[in-house]
Amino acid sequence: MVIAPPDARRVTQPTPSRLAWLDALRGIGALAVVGEHLTTWAMPWLRPTAFNLGIYGVLVFFLVSGYIIPHSLERHGDVRAFWIGRVFRLYPLYLAVIGLVAVLSPWIPLRPEVPRDASAVAAHATMLMDVVGMGGVLNTMWTLSYEMVFYLLTAALFVVGVRDGQGLLPVVLALIGAVAGLVLSGAPLSGPWLAWASLAVFAVGMACVLSGRAVRVGVVVLGVMALALLLMSSRVPWFGAAVLAVMFVGTAVHRWERGQGRLWPVAIAAVLVASTPVWALNAGWWWVRPQVWSLTIVLAGVTFAGAMALRARRVPAVLVRLGVISYSLYLVHLPVLLVVMYLVGEMRWAPLPAQIGVGAVVLGVVVPLSWLSHRFLEQPMQQLGRRLADRYGGPLRTTA
Repeated sequence: MVIAPPDARRVTQPTPSRLAWLDALRGIGALAVVGEHLTTWAMPWLRPTAFNLGIYGVLVFFLVSGYIIPHSLERHGDVRAFWIGRVFRLYPLYLAVIGLVAVLSPWIPLRPEVPRDASAVAAHATMLMDVVGMGGVLNTMWTLSYEMVFYLLTAALFVVGVRDGQGLLPVVLALIGAVAGLVLSGAPLSGPWLAWASLAVFAVGMACVLSGRAVRVGVVVLGVMALALLLMSSRVPWFGAAVLAVMFVGTAVHRWERGQGRLWPVAIAAVLVASTPVWALNAGWWWVRPQVWSLTIVLAGVTFAGAMALRARRVPAVLVRLGVISYSLYLVHLPVLLVVMYLVGEMRWAPLPAQIGVGAVVLGVVVPLSWLSHRFLEQPMQQLGRRLADRYGGPLRTTA
């Protein structure tokens, strides 16, 4: 989102480096998402309406993931180690936050979009909630579904040798999104069976990858499943395709930077993604109104391009540190905010000093708590994942 820095070894080195600008972008993205929720619940007078602050932050996360994840996988050439690292990077905090939400559920009810049966467990086990048509226990978790689809598809492209040197993949995905917006008002497939079917395929595919047996087959099957779910059962198919196009825009930019691709497909993909809500049948939310959606995309793109252009300069240390803990910040802030709002009640019509005070309390709790969860949960699990990846990983040719 996103959200999950691909190289955990940099986590303990928050000083500026050649990749510090990416951590800074993650810090900006995390602050934007926290700001969106904080201003919605506690300080509505501060919430921008010309663009969506939260989606802006998410798009920045997605561009960062697209920029670095394929490059990291190709550089190491080790699908098995990649997935070991991803599992230990993503799941420990994710599961801990789900447990926290479950504990708090007597006071803060689960979202109505979450099924009240075991299919919700199946959907959360794969992180594919949004692309099987279900809500996450926290509404921030929808982005993890698209991150997971991106990882699955990126790994599949890697094992079949597709590098997209022309940068056409984001254009193709943006075109698919444009057509889906024109012809689909909803997901063609729906029902709890999707969560169970995807869990079965996910479990078998990951077993192949992690066991080192039939790795190529497992990775390709997982990639095909991810793409099929994205287009056939995600809650808004055009939006899912657009999100994936944005991620692969980041990949195309990285290839262009290394002299391995072209930049013009990025512009075409951006125009297609930005204009799809104009004709999309399912585009009723305020933040996908054409002018709002377009401005949000432009701001995310300008932020990424600006950070990239200035990457040789010293990056503000506070943004780098926020980027290092951005995954914790992203997942932890909303439960804290919901608890505070439960305790203080409706704040939209509260006096301005009270709103500012509540905002300060939330930030004063969220940032230290995110650091603690990063320090004592994320870091140890990342270190364990690295040890296991070093022990059991290996080039694809030796594990396939």
